[in-house]
Amino acid sequence: MDRMDHLEHLDKHLVDELAQVARETVRDELREQTRKQRRKATLYAASGAAALYAGAALALTVGLALATGLPDWAAALITAVLLGVVAYLLRGAARPGSAHGPGHGGALGGTAPSAPPNGLGVPYPPMPPAAPGGVGGTSGAPVAGTPPPSATGPAAPPREGVDPAAPRDRG
Repeated sequence: MDRMDHLEHLDKHLVDELAQVARETVRDELREQTRKQRRKATLYAASGAAALYAGAALALTVGLALATGLPDWAAALITAVLLGVVAYLLRGAARPGSAHGPGHGGALGGTAPSAPPNGLGVPYPPMPPAAPGGVGGTSGAPVAGTPPPSATGPAAPPREGVDPAAPRDRG
């Protein structure tokens, strides 16, 4: 039995040594990857700063060129509007699913999105099975055996912005 205890001790020592080597290898690999990513991030940040200064110089050039024929305030205003348009177009290009350009992707003029942009819940409330005020099934038509709605019921409240005394165009 003494020999088995000795082998068990060797197995435990070997497992501990292998675990330590694996930890060191993983740590070194992660350190190397982090170093590469840090360098790449620094280069991207420097590139962005240089692009910002280049854009500022271009905007100044456009403003000064416009100022030769226009008042200074008008040149500055035109330059600001141009920069605003560029920013709007870049924002539209950066949005996901903007293959059709800015302004598309809403419910108007297209189909409603299947999920809201934040991914939570339903984008629009579900449609009721019947029209509001309808007595029937899904079509809102009266069910057989129910009296038709009376024409002498209460009047509907007037809509805002509509003059009830104004003549209606029925053409």
